Amino acid sequence: MTHKIGAIGDKDSVLPFKLFNFDVRVTKQANEIRRIIEEMAREKYGVIYITEQYAQLVPDTIKRYEEALIPAIVLIPNHQGTLGIGKQMIQDQVERAVGQNIL
Repeated sequence: MTHKIGAIGDKDSVLPFKLFNFDVRVTKQANEIRRIIEEMAREKYGVIYITEQYAQLVPDTIKRYEEALIPAIVLIPNHQGTLGIGKQMIQDQVERAVGQNIL
């Protein structure tokens, strides 16, 4: 079974994902970001990429899907650079899985 892949963020950061046939959504409103994540989760998207800056606007929604296998929500830097949030999230998940930080 194949799953769709989505990307949420500002236009400059996520528009290149269209080249790989990802479902790209551009918005700046927290309530719209929440709605898009919920919609993608209902439609069984396998992975949702979201810029760190946009993830900061909806931390409760990101947290709710942290333990879920599908969709995997992956925080990515925007076109201006990283805030380190995505890297920290991955480190925390690896530490929980193996019992120590191996990164």
